[in-house]
Amino acid sequence: MKIGLVGFPGSGKTTVFNALTGLAAETGYGAARGKTNLGVVKVPDVRVDALAKIFKPKKNVYAEITFCDVALATTPGQSRGLDDQILRAMREVDALCHVVRGFASSAGETARPLREAHDFEAEMNLSDLILVENRLERLKKEKAKPAEKELLGKLKAHLDAGQPLRSLDLGATDLVAIAGYRFLTLKPLMLILDVAEADAAAPPPADLAEHARTNGLGLVVLAGAVEMDIAQMAPEDQKEFVASLGLDEPAAGRFIRAAYALCDLISFLTVGEDECRAWPLRKGSSAHKAAGKIHSDIERGFIRAEVMRWEDLVRLGSEAKCREAGRLRLEGKDYVVADGDVINFRFNV
Repeated sequence: MKIGLVGFPGSGKTTVFNALTGLAAETGYGAARGKTNLGVVKVPDVRVDALAKIFKPKKNVYAEITFCDVALATTPGQSRGLDDQILRAMREVDALCHVVRGFASSAGETARPLREAHDFEAEMNLSDLILVENRLERLKKEKAKPAEKELLGKLKAHLDAGQPLRSLDLGATDLVAIAGYRFLTLKPLMLILDVAEADAAAPPPADLAEHARTNGLGLVVLAGAVEMDIAQMAPEDQKEFVASLGLDEPAAGRFIRAAYALCDLISFLTVGEDECRAWPLRKGSSAHKAAGKIHSDIERGFIRAEVMRWEDLVRLGSEAKCREAGRLRLEGKDYVVADGDVINFRFNV
């Protein structure tokens, strides 16, 4: 999963990137103009750790999130609009995370997080609307494509009303038809409220929380500057420092859980002597789809899936004992994979 961190200048976006990845990308106005910072974070998973104690694999492989710190080309005093380079970078990711300033600026300006959220979402809405209008103009010069024209008209009306496309009821066929546009307002969106250290454990403003709730957005509060320092600490030192802020864990753990929920992801597991591994998968996906996550040959030659619950495998200690206890099931292509399933795929080469 690739998540794009976006935000207006001064929001602390790159500081948040460093807090989540443990990297040390240069921060400040102009530090990364035109440059996208990348960082990969492993998703902690106690199930992988527990299964590894049984199988003692050569390696443990965790699901990963790639963070893209999408740099805005603007500097203070310039327009806060999104230029073509930024829009292209935003369209390349699976989900967007808008970092909103929740602290007083260096010039002493009071934070207005809800207004900032509205402004950025309006920019994304406008970008999608321009795409739709341009395509509708081209359709006037082409042979009649009534189905496409009707669908785009539906999208235009929704965007004209100031509503993001993720809030429009679109069927699977419609989503396939418009996938190539990579609409920004169709992507999952999370808000990160970047606050001062003193507010690290405080709840978000009620109006921002209500905005996130009513629009189906994720919302995480973190103190980017101090969390960036925590991310650079040794794990044994992090716990005490985090507790001093009134928190249970560093920002990365809280963010990862929120991102998984926002993107409707689960993880299934595979085990063996070579590796114990967690595979991210969209909730509601079939066993056939899960097989393709591992390799296209497995998806193509799918015969059946041998499925166990990770808790049963840990409790009983082996696949053989799960089979003896009736805790191993044979499932077909259409089986809907559940979070925490341990799956062994049988397939024709």
